[in-house]
Amino acid sequence: MGVVEVRRFNRMVTQRVGALQEDYLARGRPLGEDRVLWEIGVEGCDVRTLRARLDLDSGYMSRLLRSLTKAGLVEVEPSAADARVRIARLTNTGLDERRVLDERSDELASSILEPLDERQRARLTAAMDEVTRLLTASMVQVEIVDPRLPVARYCLNSYFEELGRRFETGFDPARSISADHAELTLPGGLLLVATLRSEPVGCGALKLHGTGPAEIKRMWVSPDARGLGLGRRLLAELERTAAANGATAVRLETNRNLTEAIALYRSSGFEEVPAFNTEPYAHHWFEKPL
Repeated sequence: MGVVEVRRFNRMVTQRVGALQEDYLARGRPLGEDRVLWEIGVEGCDVRTLRARLDLDSGYMSRLLRSLTKAGLVEVEPSAADARVRIARLTNTGLDERRVLDERSDELASSILEPLDERQRARLTAAMDEVTRLLTASMVQVEIVDPRLPVARYCLNSYFEELGRRFETGFDPARSISADHAELTLPGGLLLVATLRSEPVGCGALKLHGTGPAEIKRMWVSPDARGLGLGRRLLAELERTAAANGATAVRLETNRNLTEAIALYRSSGFEEVPAFNTEPYAHHWFEKPL
């Protein structure tokens, strides 16, 4: 459902912004090279991060960088801190070219808006904001991750830090009911991590107990990714995974200061129940049959 509309939208956008032209913005290069120039930025960028941001494979990125280097716009050299890391930087000519690209891009944007009246412009820009948000949401990847990996530790530590800021008495993981590495590794449980452009932006965990209720733990979404529906997506994925592993229900506990989480649980079909554990930081306990 919606595939025809998405394809029609893609065709319209690629034509209107000139993505089909080999000479994008009349600068003698295709759009891909200009996009890499812009993304490198005035501070430079390591090549691995650049590939992740643009979702390009290493071979294609290498070809783009070779072309830009040959044109005298980019230099690629090992990092002073770690020779295994390659850093792409704009030359002085590249910096000048990036400024021209900014000017030409503004002109292109103005040419899209100019034929429209004020009401149409407001509708178009609002629609673009919404499309950007939804396309960003569609780029988030969710997968089961070993809780010992750095990407998992980043999410869990960020979760602990946020609880420490928001709880009235702070948060000490050692006082809370455990959800350690073994408990978050199959068959005992699992950890889902959400990434956007290869950067961790959220997580959620399960502790499995056979056919008994599975426990949802460690629900966290980065402030940078809020508003994308990621919390609801993680919750739904945890429910599906719990059911696939034989659980007949999911349950969780939460603190009264996490008002957004409480609203999410209630709107997702969770019912408040009497306390089923002795979690010292909890004020509400919820359960949902599967």
